[in-house]
Amino acid sequence: MGKATGFLEFTRNETSAREPLERIRDFNEFHIPLTEEQRREQAARCMDCGVPFCQNGKMLCGMISGCPLNNLIPEWNDLLYHGQKEQALGRLLMTNNFPEFTSRVCPALCEKACTCGFNDSPVTVRENEKSIIEYGFENGLIAPSIPKVRSGKKIAVIGSGPSGLAAADTLNKRGHSVTVFERSDRAGGLLMYGIPNMKLEKHIIERRTDLMEAEGVEFITNANVGENVSADEILKDFDAVVLACGSSNPRDIKAEGRDAQGIYFAVDFLRATTKSLLDSDMTDGKFISAKDKNVVIIGGGDTGNDCVGTSVRHGCKSVTQLEMMPKLPDERAENNPWPEWPKVCKTDYGQEEAIAVFGHDPRIYTTTVKEFIKDEKGALSAIKTIKLDFVTDEASGRRIPKEIDGSEEIIPCELCLIAAGFLGCQSYVAEAFGVELDGRTNVKTAVNSHATNVPKVFTAGDMHIGQSLVVRAIREGRDAAAEVDKYLMGYTNI
Repeated sequence: MGKATGFLEFTRNETSAREPLERIRDFNEFHIPLTEEQRREQAARCMDCGVPFCQNGKMLCGMISGCPLNNLIPEWNDLLYHGQKEQALGRLLMTNNFPEFTSRVCPALCEKACTCGFNDSPVTVRENEKSIIEYGFENGLIAPSIPKVRSGKKIAVIGSGPSGLAAADTLNKRGHSVTVFERSDRAGGLLMYGIPNMKLEKHIIERRTDLMEAEGVEFITNANVGENVSADEILKDFDAVVLACGSSNPRDIKAEGRDAQGIYFAVDFLRATTKSLLDSDMTDGKFISAKDKNVVIIGGGDTGNDCVGTSVRHGCKSVTQLEMMPKLPDERAENNPWPEWPKVCKTDYGQEEAIAVFGHDPRIYTTTVKEFIKDEKGALSAIKTIKLDFVTDEASGRRIPKEIDGSEEIIPCELCLIAAGFLGCQSYVAEAFGVELDGRTNVKTAVNSHATNVPKVFTAGDMHIGQSLVVRAIREGRDAAAEVDKYLMGYTNI
């Protein structure tokens, strides 16, 4: 859709960003929007391709290609190009509860599958999405819409991350009465405390939760179900329960000296920074400071990059990011064709900032921790690393890492952040409700179902499928809501 010849007339034009050395002075979002005419030109690049892979959302070779929400991307790109922003907003909200979140933190699966990107640069789908939703908020097009009829059914949602919010929002719009229980002091879960403010400013989340409250959703914070809130009472008081507590059990690093002072999980580091920022603009000192410290981050993913950017803003002395896998190619390999997810090296905002400050890329590949070195007081002083080589295991045929003898190095380090992913949900909530876990410590359900082994208890998001993306969590929440609705009403129109 869009202008028929738009992809031939216009080149991809992304939003600019404040220079790294400027933006590290604060924790604010740093992208600068295009003009309205420039945005229309970008929407015009959307091709009338006939088979829009951008909205496909299917697994290819173990990775998602296209939008898991099946967003109607060609339709709202066409409307955006023609200046029909209100209509574009309507089409966008048909499939996505929270475009203001996905347009900021999603890795743009849609763009990686864009037909225009087959032999050219893809359409700026994510930025187009952001322009539509923000136009809606800025112009009063998004206002509380309270259901005219209530079903009389009460639903408890445990967890207020993207899947929990999506389930709550969808069920409330259906007319059910929804109460969300959140163990933290603010609603938002991963969105609030797992993603730094410079990627997603927290007033954006509060804007949405305030809207949901106005529409009838009740939020109860500091409510840690399984500890200070009884699961039995919830089961007694509600007609259905949705467990959406995330995959919040961090993977640890087992190496000599792990008990050294100065080693933290990345999620605790990021959470403390954001909470201090929101509570006191970083004046209370209640955060894990990287100032004047040599920081080593274990993990090369998005969370590791967030730790790099946050450490730079703290004023760290140096920052090093360890990645056990080899560096990906700069361009697609022949065995990784479009529209598969492109397995290419990406330099993200945090790494850009580290390069600007320290003059080099912070990442070291095919490297892991051999030992945490402590000083005489038990505090972390350095890390011993070792290089890895990937060899083929004869039994399984899989490539496995093998340490290279004699490749050890010592890196000065007073603060180490473990960003090695997550191993499933924290079990105490599952135990409180009596739901079964699978071998990956996710809540066990039948295939293509969100129903647990406990009657009227459902699950969604990372707690169900393991660590994944915000956009996929939203889809999980929507799908769980439909299943809950059918359970309660005998049918569903969600």
